[in-house]
Amino acid sequence: MNAAMNPTPVQPVPQPLLSARQLSVRFGGVLAVNNVSFDVQQGEVFTLIGPNGAGKTTVFNLISRIYTPTSGEIDYLGPQGLIRLTEQAPQDVAGLGIARTFQNIELFEHATVLHNLLIGRHTQRKTGLWQDLLFTRTAREAELKAREKAEEVIEFLDLQHHRDAMVAGLPYGVRKVVEVARALCTEPKLLLLDEPSSGLNVEETEDMAFWIQDIKNDLGITVLMVEHDMTLVSKVSDRVLAMNQGEVLAMGTPREVQSDPGVIEAYLGSVDDVSSLRRQTA
Repeated sequence: MNAAMNPTPVQPVPQPLLSARQLSVRFGGVLAVNNVSFDVQQGEVFTLIGPNGAGKTTVFNLISRIYTPTSGEIDYLGPQGLIRLTEQAPQDVAGLGIARTFQNIELFEHATVLHNLLIGRHTQRKTGLWQDLLFTRTAREAELKAREKAEEVIEFLDLQHHRDAMVAGLPYGVRKVVEVARALCTEPKLLLLDEPSSGLNVEETEDMAFWIQDIKNDLGITVLMVEHDMTLVSKVSDRVLAMNQGEVLAMGTPREVQSDPGVIEAYLGSVDDVSSLRRQTA
């Protein structure tokens, strides 16, 4: 049979979960982000790297709606279809399935791990004030679901021994995991991790890499990450975007990006860093 009569079907290109187009933001006379574009595919770990002041966290703040871009758009594939994220109010972002951690831990120090997770879950509550005050059946069901989800996340991240401990008394590395746990309690489609290895020692960083891989593989959550530890980046990332002075330097796999001369000069710098990254991507 003539092969021309039976052409190979064209596979549809998957729609990105997040698409940033020509993002720019100016603070006074400073152009912090300049014409940045990228797509984040569903089910991947996508990492932003670059030296201090490169614009990585500013991009994060644009996505989470802390900042509004001077120009450009961000589209997000939400529960009800494609959403123009740059038109959403900051307080509505969590309800769209986007959760975030911060470089500086933002936890309630004098509450237990469990209570911190329940507070994180509160963004998913659909009950109103009077329903909560009167503890109606709907409110009770929401509370039960919140506790079930919190316990599930505690088990997933091996936090059982710290469940009832006050956050203020926990080691820094455990607190970082608790912050990730609180974000997971919102059942996000997209998890934004801002410098997850910041302040961690080598062993704790290895543990964080393990959790990030499990979040992607076992929970099916897409991860967008800002990170400076190149060993962690190369271990968990599917794709990397390198920035410098607010602009995109390179984008591709960890191996491709670490081989880019502009990235080596602007960010990796030292022979030790380059060698470390090459060992991890070998």
